[in-house]
Amino acid sequence: MDQRANAATHGDVSSVLIVDDHPLYRDALASAIQLVFPNAEIAQTETLSEAMGAIENGVRPDLVMFDLKLPDVCGISGFLSLRDQLPTTPILVISALASVELVQTLMREGAVGFLPKETSAQHLKEVLSQVGAGQTYVPAAYRSAGRSSDISAQNEPMHPRLAALTPQQRKIMKLICAGKANKQIAYELSLAEATVKAHITALLRRLGVRNRTQAAVLVESEGPAQLADSGDPEAQAFLSR
Repeated sequence: MDQRANAATHGDVSSVLIVDDHPLYRDALASAIQLVFPNAEIAQTETLSEAMGAIENGVRPDLVMFDLKLPDVCGISGFLSLRDQLPTTPILVISALASVELVQTLMREGAVGFLPKETSAQHLKEVLSQVGAGQTYVPAAYRSAGRSSDISAQNEPMHPRLAALTPQQRKIMKLICAGKANKQIAYELSLAEATVKAHITALLRRLGVRNRTQAAVLVESEGPAQLADSGDPEAQAFLSR
């Protein structure tokens, strides 16, 4: 793990490979990368097979930005295949799928870090600098060192109104707390904007609040960790594929 994490330093990240099937998000990542590593060459692919083809054709990135959910990937097998192909290259996973178990499995298997897709551009740049300097990064809610407190939080009864939310509504609520607009939520969760609005109307009703601000205040007062690891079935399913 340390070998992978130290493979690149802030001064010698001269090439980055982005593997993500959303063109707009790839462009956003590329813009952030250029601000942190202005001289880096950036290659973009939208599938795992394209990434493997680029590597076979001579692309040797100093850093890989990898989305777990790709059209030609089943579970974490895509990450494992890429890691085996580039055993000493740091791979930073950026995904809308997240659970403590999934993130910790990725870290054990050699990821240099994990970022939820709702991460702000400013924080993304900070993490890129950190990873480029040879460090690892995992959000506090997904760190194994804090697992005992996570378990304690899980053992405490969840606010009944938060417990009433569906997994999809919890994901949307997390993005609302991150300040995302409906259009951004729709993009990041691959939903129609009308569907997002319907989910928000339903979750506001379940939470017994009138607007997004009141919903965010409720979540903050109960503790964001109650939404951080919601047992997302899709995230958990990745571990069994």
